[in-house]
Amino acid sequence: MHVEEITFEASGWVPNNPRLPVVFYQRLDLPGDFATVFAGNGWTGIWTDGVFDYQHYHTGAHEVLGVASGTATLLIGGPGGRKFDVGRSDCLILPAGTGHRNLACSSDFKVVGAYPPGQHADIQTSAATDGMLARIASVSLPKADPVHGHDGPLLQIWH
Repeated sequence: MHVEEITFEASGWVPNNPRLPVVFYQRLDLPGDFATVFAGNGWTGIWTDGVFDYQHYHTGAHEVLGVASGTATLLIGGPGGRKFDVGRSDCLILPAGTGHRNLACSSDFKVVGAYPPGQHADIQTSAATDGMLARIASVSLPKADPVHGHDGPLLQIWH
């Protein structure tokens, strides 16, 4: 498994999260599917779908995206962010405020998404107000890595 950390400053109208980096796990060898692994590590609100083809971010939740099938090019970090080519078994953990968008994908592209307990993703498509920035800053850190549990790299990276 390859782990990469990328911190994004604000980009255009997307606030991103200047305190917490995006964490990118590549080529995971999972003991089960993403939904089972995320649930087993206490992450909730699990869903399976694609990624919106428009730039958006969440003010009330950190989000994990595990690629279940297919391939895609995702723009992470707002309009001036970075393109990530992702495929099956790759996983991105996005701190609250991080812009993300699907630029292109294969017809079978599916991700499994989830959130730490008690967090709920709102969909924001415009500049953050001071109140929204305060909400992003106040989102609590997860107690477990969605993939690796209580001993996962995310806990060391974000704490």
